[in-house]
Amino acid sequence: MLTLDPGPPGASQAGSGPRPWAEPRRSAHRPPVCCQSTWDLPVLLGGLPQDSVCPTPLVTSPTPQRRHQATHHGRMEAPAQEGSSFKAGAMAQASGGSPESHDAQLPPPPQPEDQEGQGEGLVELHASFRELFTFFCTNATIHGATRLVCSSQNRLKTASWGLLFLGALGALYWQFGLLFEQYWSYPVIMTVSVHSERKLFPSVTLCDMNPHRPSSVRHHLQALDRFARENIRSLYKFNFSEDGDVPLADDQGPRPAFYLDRSVRLQRLSHPGGQSRVGFRLCNSTGGDCFYRAFSSGVTAAREWYRFHYVSILALLPAAHEDSHQSHGGHFVFSCQFDGRDCQARHFQTFHHPTYGSCYTFNGVWAAQRPGITHGISLVLRTEQQDHLPLLSTEAGIKVMIHERDHTPFLEHQGFSIRPGTETTIGIREDEVRRLGSPYSHCTDGVEGVGGQLLYNASYTLQACLVSCFQQLMVETCSCGYYFYPLPAGAQYCSYSRHPAWGHCFYRLYRDLGTHRLPCASRCPRSCRESSYKLSAGTSRWPSSKSADWILAALGKPGRRSSSQSKSPSPSLRSNMAKVNIFYQELNYRTVEETPVYSVPELLSAMGSLWSLWFGSSVLSVLELLELLLDAVALTLLLGCRRLRRTQGSQTGAATVASHAKPEASQLPTDCRNDVNHLGGPAGLFSHAASGSCGRNLC
Repeated sequence: MLTLDPGPPGASQAGSGPRPWAEPRRSAHRPPVCCQSTWDLPVLLGGLPQDSVCPTPLVTSPTPQRRHQATHHGRMEAPAQEGSSFKAGAMAQASGGSPESHDAQLPPPPQPEDQEGQGEGLVELHASFRELFTFFCTNATIHGATRLVCSSQNRLKTASWGLLFLGALGALYWQFGLLFEQYWSYPVIMTVSVHSERKLFPSVTLCDMNPHRPSSVRHHLQALDRFARENIRSLYKFNFSEDGDVPLADDQGPRPAFYLDRSVRLQRLSHPGGQSRVGFRLCNSTGGDCFYRAFSSGVTAAREWYRFHYVSILALLPAAHEDSHQSHGGHFVFSCQFDGRDCQARHFQTFHHPTYGSCYTFNGVWAAQRPGITHGISLVLRTEQQDHLPLLSTEAGIKVMIHERDHTPFLEHQGFSIRPGTETTIGIREDEVRRLGSPYSHCTDGVEGVGGQLLYNASYTLQACLVSCFQQLMVETCSCGYYFYPLPAGAQYCSYSRHPAWGHCFYRLYRDLGTHRLPCASRCPRSCRESSYKLSAGTSRWPSSKSADWILAALGKPGRRSSSQSKSPSPSLRSNMAKVNIFYQELNYRTVEETPVYSVPELLSAMGSLWSLWFGSSVLSVLELLELLLDAVALTLLLGCRRLRRTQGSQTGAATVASHAKPEASQLPTDCRNDVNHLGGPAGLFSHAASGSCGRNLC
């Protein structure tokens, strides 16, 4: 910027002598102005070298229009106090000053009156959409945008680059759509990792597979046994031996009212394929809508038929009936050791299963210090069958299930059997599964999100939820609950003494559960975190023929030999015992964990890669697009508001053309003309901070 030095006082009164305004301070010898218009920007900025010589010096007085253009293009600003020097120089030139000073005394451009308002406005808008677009394309950091402006003289290039720009934009947002579609499907990958640390020993549930006969319903069970013999005899012409039956003392206490439904009996059914089947028929309360519960195996049919009557009898028992397994339950476990230490009674929880008899769950709080047989649990168990029900349980031995602590054991689904007279060694390897939960998968950390009440007083498991859901639907549909599962509050168990058609309702509902027609699958999500155990087992004969006598004597069960027996122990003694060793094969456990394919940082990284691929820009370039959009909206509102005000305030009927691309400063109100601030370059801007009255009159 040029800085002008005012002349000495009184210079305006003399026609010659000192100059009315001084040379620029930066040079004592200013080159003559020539070769260009008087107010060309390079000359005013000192662009000519000092030794340049004009062929024809040209001194002209700038017209007001030229001074106005110079102000716009050169942005020359002089201090307000220098206006007096300009006036003095002009008067001296008019009175015929010296010719030597004419080539150097050029009147400075007129200065605006309000010097403080000539700074950049706080909010600036472009004069037209064309200038807005040109300014964006020229200054944007997006690759290819400037080609839309610099090749404006060649329409073919402009059209080509426009198509390329739009094509790249379309491809970008097409890939964005594919990316977000995959992200909103919430895919996961399974990450497997191995950890090594001490783990609490899992719970072990063991059942003696000896379902007992409760004393209060023993008479009804004996009637059922006689009815069962009749059905077996009629089907297979087989007579049960009476020698093995042990006479039981009849209970003299009160007996619940009961009648045996002899209409439900085993039948041989003809099959369209020619294969004979065995089953029984169940009907509704009116005797209609009957269907056959048929099986290809007669053994399975007999067991299912016996269980149907057996459950109806047990349902008559009071809620707090005597657990007869406690009378002989202490003899089930002969010995128990964990990591060389004796187990205590407090480490076991007991319950009775209608099919598997007396059950014991080992819930020790010990952690496995080292892997190996000697650091696990070792049990010697009794496998005698006292009150055995031959049609309810057809196997002898021990039912075992290994599960997580505080989880309900479902032995009919996950249990395995141990043969009597053997030593079974079971090695454990643990796998832990961790799921992410919503929205990646449908799982729960507890009872939250479960569509029903959990009837078991234990931690949440999928099987416990399914059983609870089925029992609740059973109570709602059949007005009673199945005896094998816990009851909701206020319900009672099913028995055909109270509910004659419960069997028809139960088996229909159970069939719908197997075909996934019930809503239990949707109500019961999987656990977000659960452990599973992989087992490897080995068996050997135990006790051996040489050590059987002293082992049985040490366990309090001495072997008896008759004179006719050989030196080997009786096989019946060995068949009443079993030994189980359960241990960790290794303390390393594998974790299978769900990991999202696209997390939020990975999604942003993928979007940035696509944006850089097609436009070679960054996040700030996106903000530039946002700024363009905001400027376009603001300019639309401003121009629309101005047009509305002009239409309303026009008295002569002259209206401004709506499609005018760039309103000139002369079209603005008189008090706003000085606020038009062309910033240079292709984009002129309106400054709304220069004058408060102009900001109020624009719209």
